Amino acid sequence: MSSRLLSLDVFRGLTVALMILVNNPGDWGHMYWPLEHATWHGCTPTDLVFPFFLFIVGVSISFSLGNVPGQSSTHGEAVRKILLRGLKLFALGLFLNLFPRFDFSTVRVMGVLQRIACVYVVCSLIFLKMNPRQQVWILLLILVSYFLLLTKIPVPGAGAGNLEPESNLAAWFDRLVLGEAHLWKAVRGVWDPEGVLSTIPAIGNGLSGMLAGYALRRRGNAAKRTVRLAGVGVGLVALGWLWSFWFPLNKSLWTSSYVCFTSGLAMLLLALLYWLIDVRGYRRWARPFEAFGVNAITVFFLSGLVPRILNLFKIGDMGVQTWLFKNGIAPAFTDPYLASLAGALICVGIWWVALAWMYR
Repeated sequence: MSSRLLSLDVFRGLTVALMILVNNPGDWGHMYWPLEHATWHGCTPTDLVFPFFLFIVGVSISFSLGNVPGQSSTHGEAVRKILLRGLKLFALGLFLNLFPRFDFSTVRVMGVLQRIACVYVVCSLIFLKMNPRQQVWILLLILVSYFLLLTKIPVPGAGAGNLEPESNLAAWFDRLVLGEAHLWKAVRGVWDPEGVLSTIPAIGNGLSGMLAGYALRRRGNAAKRTVRLAGVGVGLVALGWLWSFWFPLNKSLWTSSYVCFTSGLAMLLLALLYWLIDVRGYRRWARPFEAFGVNAITVFFLSGLVPRILNLFKIGDMGVQTWLFKNGIAPAFTDPYLASLAGALICVGIWWVALAWMYR
């Protein structure tokens, strides 16, 4: 088995392209529902993007560190590199939150890149120190413990089992640890969708990806590997759906049912891409996504930074990006939802051109 899967690069590229699409609508007030997050409980296609990426992080760990656990002499160097990379990712996320005001008194501490950093570091260390069977037990422990925490531990003033936005245990814990001034600004500092406590179950998506990577790295028939991976995926989707009757699917809380459901769907998609691209050799259609896949962190960071820079410059009372949409794209459409989608697609296209040039 090669140390690199083209299907994994394509999966990562698809995920990053969708991430750019949903994060850059022409008009936030006019978005088709699949491109919006669920209001609270529930799961839209957009709610699959982040857990898919964390799953991919786990698969990548399995391939990049696959030979290290058997070489104890290299563990120290591997741990140093893991911690350094995690620190860099966290710092990039913090920089995005600080830019352009750099007000440390109100900076949001957590975020997407910060969660990726935490999941990457924890999963990598688990991979180095534990075998796959032990990793399964850690995954089960995380999912069951988080379920019990959020449903059985009473929150001051709200009681136990409260899963509402402002009064659940994760929100209370984030306010306690980080302080309201350092939470997600869109909800006035009462909770954070990438908070501290909800990062713990997110590790489960990374662990699921590591186990999927282990399954794909095993010797044997490719068809059996694919079927085995797809079978586990179906089982996880079913488990997540059934569990959601007691512990609803919820991205902001990152519920255990959500971990199972999204990890199962990620396994199914990876199995399909692996079979089509790495086994059957149908690769030409996937080339546009390779550029996104091999530059994932770079494009995510820049796609967050560039709009912030553009909107520092004003044309009238509008930032440059908003002005370009209002005056260059929106007038070409009678449907504001279609115009908003067109703006997002153009944004994806611009990044693809830049990445294709870098990738060639």
